[in-house]
Amino acid sequence: MPLADGTTAEKTAFPIPTGVFAETVTLVEHYTDSLFRFRITRPASFRFRSGEFAMIGLPNAEKPVFRAYSIASPSWDEEIEFFSIKVPNGPLTEHLQKIQPGDTVLMRQKPTGTLVNDALIAGKRLYMFSTGTGIAPFASLIRDPETYEKFEQVILTHTCREVAELKYGLDLVAEITDDPLVGEFANGRLFHYTSATREDYPRMGRVTDLMTSGKLFADLGVPPIDPETDRGMICGSTQMLKDTRQILEGFGLVEGANSKPATFVVERAFVD
Repeated sequence: MPLADGTTAEKTAFPIPTGVFAETVTLVEHYTDSLFRFRITRPASFRFRSGEFAMIGLPNAEKPVFRAYSIASPSWDEEIEFFSIKVPNGPLTEHLQKIQPGDTVLMRQKPTGTLVNDALIAGKRLYMFSTGTGIAPFASLIRDPETYEKFEQVILTHTCREVAELKYGLDLVAEITDDPLVGEFANGRLFHYTSATREDYPRMGRVTDLMTSGKLFADLGVPPIDPETDRGMICGSTQMLKDTRQILEGFGLVEGANSKPATFVVERAFVD
């Protein structure tokens, strides 16, 4: 079987580490020179909550490099999906971006993460703030009926530098409308708010600026964030996490965790 580095399984028969699944790539789709998604088979024993992440790697070394990747598929999906950046000299993504259907991807057996419904107290409106591949955990959550059982409205914001980088999210939200399981929950309750920062687009600017100016709320036709009714999840670049956290705290929201649910949560494992 060809591996990401062009060798074969016969030439590099590295052992599978303890506590790791070895799964088969079923689909690879490239969106831009820097973004792609892929799907792998799901182990029968693998359980996770929508919004969690897993550590993944490749069988191309005696000691494989593992990195945290948010699971983009919902907990009910028969396969596991990931949405990834391409880093030319990255210790993992340099090889990961070359995978093809039939290749092997390693995944540690224990998922974890803070961007889960259990870490938030119930509310009326859930904001999901994302930049770049930070949309991945929300791709999982917006396809989970539990999200709509807990919140009346779900607002997914996605900001990217270039317009083409928004396509993954745009395609996903369009597909949800026709999804036999989630469509009936999401229709009329899921709102997708996109913006770009480096190319002309109907909405320009960082989501933090759109929040502080009030444009985000005016465009959506909703009042400013209220800690009595609104909840937040954040996943994106380091600076975006910091800035968005400060804004939500300014609105009166309090950061929560699995052990102590509150009104907003941040994914600390995300790497832009």
